[in-house]
Amino acid sequence: MAGSMAAVGVIAAAVVLTGGLAAVGSAAVIGQRLASAADAGALAAADAASGAVTGVPCDLAGEVAAEFGARIDACDLDGLIATVTVEMRVGPVVARASARAGPPP
Repeated sequence: MAGSMAAVGVIAAAVVLTGGLAAVGSAAVIGQRLASAADAGALAAADAASGAVTGVPCDLAGEVAAEFGARIDACDLDGLIATVTVEMRVGPVVARASARAGPPP
């Protein structure tokens, strides 16, 4: 009987550990996806601001962010420098990431 209780305890611990690792892995993937969406959105907005591509800078940033499953929270232009903040709802939590792009100083 003691052996079966120990086995149940080991299995329960393995299930809890696996669930925790899955949550951490999922958070890491979402963080990278948000960072990529912010980077790509800022680059698209900066390209539009410089005239390298046609379109409204913040609209292009929104289109690019949507490809990553994110939406634009803020988009600011300071000359040719674009700063974009994107967000994504993950259950009850809203995750955000920001990026800045423009010509070199």
